Amino acid sequence: MKAAVKRRKKISVADFSFRFCNMIFMILFVVITLYPILNTLAISFNDGTDALRGGIYIWPRLFSLKNYYTVIQKDDLITGAFITVMRTVIGTLLSLVTNAILAFIVSRKRFLFRHQLSLFWVITMYVNGGLIPTFLLYKGLGLTNSFGVYVIPGMISAFNMLVIRTYMNGIPDSLEESAQLDGAGYTTIFVKIISPLCKPVYATIALFVAVAQWNSWFDAMLYNRMSDNLTTLQYELMKLLSSVTNQSTSAEVMKNASGSVTPTSVRAAATMLTMLPIVCIYPFLQRYFVTGLTLGGVKE
Repeated sequence: MKAAVKRRKKISVADFSFRFCNMIFMILFVVITLYPILNTLAISFNDGTDALRGGIYIWPRLFSLKNYYTVIQKDDLITGAFITVMRTVIGTLLSLVTNAILAFIVSRKRFLFRHQLSLFWVITMYVNGGLIPTFLLYKGLGLTNSFGVYVIPGMISAFNMLVIRTYMNGIPDSLEESAQLDGAGYTTIFVKIISPLCKPVYATIALFVAVAQWNSWFDAMLYNRMSDNLTTLQYELMKLLSSVTNQSTSAEVMKNASGSVTPTSVRAAATMLTMLPIVCIYPFLQRYFVTGLTLGGVKE
């Protein structure tokens, strides 16, 4: 009996080689992935003029918070952060609700035009009206110089809707039929039966939308450029990064900070501030992410 157990535990040379190579590959992959982030973090916490000497890898050589002070003291940064948080929260909720309802309708087998509408939405993923027609459309609808331009156009996404629809198609029809026998309507079925089962795909889509909303700055520049009270955090950081690459502006920044910050260190601090919220949110959604993406993107 013991000899049989020992034979089972014995690993062949091929298996050992595969596991060893796999471990080395994964370690290298983690190092390649994490090193740029750790290096940027170290530069952001290092004195700017000292960072010009080079040699900073994953730990600051001369610790300093003045890079972050320079970024935080940027005009309209607080307003931009508030607008960005609002558009991320409201935009994610609205997009999730509207896409989920639309996906539920299209996934019902009794819906007459579900195949035709699905094909129509797929076409919109590859063809659009272009930048100028879109701008004129938003202007005609009164969305320019308003908060609505951040959340209303993104309420419906063909890709997100199709992912949710595919996931819902995998839910057994017997659950809906049983609920209908008990007198439940489509609203009750959607809220109390389908939606609780769709938490993984909902979390995946919510993460997609939240990241897109948080990182978006082009719409603020294009549609709300003249409204300082509607600026976003990313747009303000983009303007800061553009300004510090200017020789004259760079000299001014260094002078105001007593020669302790540089364009490189300011960019590193701005990058870390941009990444921080998403990095904090992702671990809470990670357990749903893989399941929702695989089950929502594959149909047997």
